[in-house]
Amino acid sequence: MKNLLQTTTGRLRIIGFLEGTSLLILLFVAMPMKYIFEMPFLTRPIGTIHGALFLLFVFNTLSVGVEQNWKFKDTTWKVLVACMIPFGTFYIDSKILSKINS
Repeated sequence: MKNLLQTTTGRLRIIGFLEGTSLLILLFVAMPMKYIFEMPFLTRPIGTIHGALFLLFVFNTLSVGVEQNWKFKDTTWKVLVACMIPFGTFYIDSKILSKINS
């Protein structure tokens, strides 16, 4: 874990994990509580946290893409799209981000 904090790619991986987890909590906990059980109290705080992590992930992806000289049409767009799909950040971490040496 300490090694991940020392590189921009490592920080992107951590943010990706947090962003992916917040999306899953929002979709599979907060939203069902709001619409099925009529208990909307989690939707706003989880949604705010997820939104902040989403923006942080997007900005860090672009930063790492520039630093690593990623071609947008080959790598960057895949990483950006992954954060919009449930479990996408976990998949992209195992297929792309974990293989980058920085």
